[in-house]
Amino acid sequence: MIYQGSCHCKAVKFEFESELITDALQCNCSICIRKNAIMSKQIFDKADFKILSGRDNLQTYNFNDHDVNHYFCKTCGIYPFHDLSFDPDKFRVNYGCVEGIEPRSLNIAYFDGRNEL
Repeated sequence: MIYQGSCHCKAVKFEFESELITDALQCNCSICIRKNAIMSKQIFDKADFKILSGRDNLQTYNFNDHDVNHYFCKTCGIYPFHDLSFDPDKFRVNYGCVEGIEPRSLNIAYFDGRNEL
């Protein structure tokens, strides 16, 4: 399936290919707990993930060990996805930004990022 998503103001649009989405991931590290994102459990390769528009409207935020590049829309502040500094061709998606998905109805696995870092 091809899924499409965007930030809140739709300045940033993206799509990715995936099997039917039934699972998600939620982390309790200091940034994830604050943004309360429900993310893809699956990591998408660059071949399966495309930024359709708004690349120039993205701002990157790094913290702590700088392993994760958290992307935010400069206009609305929404976090649509992130990649890894050490592997920038791998993406996780914020399912709250994806059309047709109700993130809280997915099977959510919890990751203890607060104590794993």
